[in-house]
Amino acid sequence: MLRLTKKADYGLMALKYLAEHPDAASVSAKDIADTYGIPPQLLAKVLQRLTKVGLLRSHAGMNGGYELSRAARTISAFEVIHAIDGPLFITSCTKGSKSCELEPNCTVKEPLERVNESIAGVLRSISIYDLVDHETAAARASGLQQLVSLSHAM
Repeated sequence: MLRLTKKADYGLMALKYLAEHPDAASVSAKDIADTYGIPPQLLAKVLQRLTKVGLLRSHAGMNGGYELSRAARTISAFEVIHAIDGPLFITSCTKGSKSCELEPNCTVKEPLERVNESIAGVLRSISIYDLVDHETAAARASGLQQLVSLSHAM
C-alpha cells in the first residue's frame, strides 16, 4: 500500500496551518506542533527542510517563525512530499533503480509507471490552498477584522 511518511504528513499539515494564518507575520513551529500534536523536534526538522528547498521562509529572533514563501495556491502537495521524501515511486523498479533480474520477463513495469505518474499528477493538482478549511479561515479573518475595528474605535 502506498503511504506517505509521517514527515510528509507533518509538512502538509504545517503548510496548511500557515495558509490558514496568512495575516500572521510569522508562525512559530511550537504553535503548529501544539495545534496538531506533532513532536516539536521532528516538526522543526521538517520545517528546516521545507525552508531549505524554498517552500518556506524562516525568521529568527524573539518573534521568529515561518511563513509560506509563495501563495498557497501555487504550492502543490507533490512539491511538499517530494521535498521531504524525495521522488515518489510505488515500486523500486519504476525509475532509476538498478536493473531487476525479472526485467526481461516483467509485464507490470509499464503499467506501474503509468499508475505512478497518475498519482504524481493528482498530487501536483492539489495545492496547499485546497487543503485549507476556508470557513474556519474566513471566520478567523472576520474576527481579526472586528478586533482591528474595535481598536480603531477606541
